[in-house]
Order: sequence, then C-alpha cells, then structure tokens
Amino acid sequence: MTKLKIDPLTPEHWDDFVQLFGKNGACAGCWCMWWRLPRAQWVKGKGDANKRAIRDLVNGDTVTGLLAYAGRLPVGWCAIAPRAEYPRLAKSRTLQPVDDQPVWSVTCFFVARPWRRRGVTVELLKAAVKFAGRHGARIVEGYPVEPKKDQPDAFVYTGLASAFRQAGFNEVLRRSPTRPIMRCEVAVRR
Repeated sequence: MTKLKIDPLTPEHWDDFVQLFGKNGACAGCWCMWWRLPRAQWVKGKGDANKRAIRDLVNGDTVTGLLAYAGRLPVGWCAIAPRAEYPRLAKSRTLQPVDDQPVWSVTCFFVARPWRRRGVTVELLKAAVKFAGRHGARIVEGYPVEPKKDQPDAFVYTGLASAFRQAGFNEVLRRSPTRPIMRCEVAVRR
C-alpha cells in the first residue's frame, strides 16, 4: 500500500474534503452530519445545508475528523470527536454508553472508490487514536458493523469490525448481533 499522510480537517484542507466527498456529499448529501444533528434537521439539510453545517464546524475550530492523502490526493475520511459532539449516539438504543468513562468516538468513514479494501480505514483508525490522545482522550470508541454477508459500501460507513480489530480495538459490548461497540485505550505518553 502507498504510504498515507493523515491530517486533521482544518480550513486549509476544506477543498480537499469537498473533492473527496464529491457532489453527493459522500452519501446522499450527508456531509458527515448524520451523528451530529437530529434526524429531521439532517433530512432537511441533505446537501448544501449539511455541507454548510460541517464547514461552520471546521471554520469554528471544532474537531471533525481526519483526511488521508496519497501524495496530494485526498483518499479517505474518518470522523472523530468527543462522544458528546454526536447527540444521535445518545438516541440509539444499540449505541448507548457502555459506562461513564469519557470517550472519543469514531463514527464514520468515507474512502474514495479506487482506494477501498486497501487498508485506508485501518490507517485512519490508528491515526484517530493518536490524534484523540494528543487532545486528552484516554479511550477511543467505534461502532462498526459485522454483517453476516457482504454489504454495499454505503451500508458500512461506520467501518467493519475487522478493520477496528486490525487497528488495535477490542469489542467491549454487543447489543445487536451485527453491531459491536469497540474500544482502544490510548497509550499515555510520559
């Protein structure tokens, strides 16, 4: 695999994010706002409004996620932020908090079609753990799927459990047969 460079999404990287997500906003005009907005607001905002919403977060110095680059080409995205930034997680019966530990959550991935199934998600996950650790996180949590059969890429936007395992995450709870909650403890630097 080509060596990837991974950077946080900042205003300087906005155009690369737009290039990666394309005219459809990654998937159906989401612009990675699914977990951040109430459903009705997300549906109403599909497309341009969701794009403006994430741009406002980026311009406001809110942590939104990481971009993976192959050379100068943006090839992958991973959403990561403190769990509190994702109010929809609190509304999910399956993804309720495991305990009272503060966690950072990895909620979404988008990888450019030619770069899928090439380890980009695993590299983004490893970088997400390091990034969260630099911002004070001690636990990074993810909500991948573990489908019983192959799924279209659009249905595995939260990642596959196998990628999380490869990146050092362990399953801590499973309230649904296909949806484990996985965690990685951040190494504390001394």
